[in-house]
Amino acid sequence: MSDPRTLKLDNVHAFYGKSHVLHGVSMQVNPGEIVSLLGRNGAGRSTMVKTIMGQVDAKGSVLWGDRELVGREAYEIAHLGIGYVPENRDIFPKLTVHQNLMLGEKTKNKSPRWSFDDMYRMFPRLKERQHTEAGVLSGGEQQMLTLCRTLMGDPDLIMIDEPTEGLAPKIVELVAEYLKELKNRGIAVLLVEQKLAIALEISERCYVMGHGRIVFEGSPADLRANAYIRKEWLEV
Repeated sequence: MSDPRTLKLDNVHAFYGKSHVLHGVSMQVNPGEIVSLLGRNGAGRSTMVKTIMGQVDAKGSVLWGDRELVGREAYEIAHLGIGYVPENRDIFPKLTVHQNLMLGEKTKNKSPRWSFDDMYRMFPRLKERQHTEAGVLSGGEQQMLTLCRTLMGDPDLIMIDEPTEGLAPKIVELVAEYLKELKNRGIAVLLVEQKLAIALEISERCYVMGHGRIVFEGSPADLRANAYIRKEWLEV
């Protein structure tokens, strides 16, 4: 029996209507590790996480432990312990910061790993603005809020799509520290990221995608040493 917190994709194909986007993708995220999914825009990275989350038509196998996710609804997958932070910072603009966090709370969990105090300790700016409507926050603050709201659901794996996009360098550093803290609490992270530096700094393993396929798998050191992969699939 596999670990119930291991994510394993085997020969996954994904489609938007008649458009075939993922072509036989296989990959794995183990409990408590940070894995980066790299590639240029259009490579299929966001489609990959949406497929795992049940938002895209797919064939093949996506196993969460021994449970098959293909064919399940997104809310079922979330209840199984997988969190998803989309690229578009999907907050509730008319609710306050604190109300947004309350909506993410897993109410039936009697011993959650995360509390409101944890969120406000990691991101003091959110505590300062906890009674402010989320719609007036800056982009960086909204990104913090989306990350924290997802964590309040107490996932074992969190998938984060481009968390540093458009953020100031200081906020990028804060997000990197935040992701390391997730690992320290035993939460696995699948990070979709274009900034190679942050991905190589915090990840144990990296996958590189190109044209809907995995074209590289290895450690950050392996990727640093592979000039061909970086030039062919990552550098602009």
